[in-house]
Amino acid sequence: MTIYNQTIRSFLLDASSSSPTPGGGSAAALTAGLGASMGAMVANLSTGSKFDTVRERMSVIAHDMAAAIEQSESVLIGDIEAFDRFMSVLALPKETKEEQMHRKLALEEAAAAAADVPLSLMLLCHQLLLVLEEEAQTVNRNVISDWGISAILLEAAMQSAWLTVEINLNAMKNEAAVKIIRIQGKGLLQQGEAMKQTVLEQVRNRM
Repeated sequence: MTIYNQTIRSFLLDASSSSPTPGGGSAAALTAGLGASMGAMVANLSTGSKFDTVRERMSVIAHDMAAAIEQSESVLIGDIEAFDRFMSVLALPKETKEEQMHRKLALEEAAAAAADVPLSLMLLCHQLLLVLEEEAQTVNRNVISDWGISAILLEAAMQSAWLTVEINLNAMKNEAAVKIIRIQGKGLLQQGEAMKQTVLEQVRNRM
């Protein structure tokens, strides 16, 4: 399954159809992929003779951003699979007490898995935003606006992924696990917003 081999129009048509997938979690993953692509582009344009002192670092960043694009596709696929699994569990029989117990446990596991996928995307975006913040002063200023756009897209992907996490938390009964995820997710959101703002300030100062 290679979602990114689709045309853009094909994906948008699928996303706008009455089918629940690809949905918001998939859109978040694609947004993260776009953010990583902008970061990779800027890094690749920061490896010429003018950037001898940071050339190796930029090559690493370009490589890592390209890897993040692949990771975002894996998250996108995982989001669809997690949703399909959750829906299949909802359809489990619940006539007997044994069936009800099995369905209850399966729903808890499916909801936790469905929350874990977008949470992993948030962690990925957080890692990339750290790089954007650290290197905003060293990348090619001729494409500095694209560095800022990368930050905007990655932070938007985090926000979008968090909504997908939250709706799945509502289906979880393990209050201790839900509390841990909420604390982690809100922390990532706060840090992501702060890093985005820092990047944008540096971007605007260099424009």
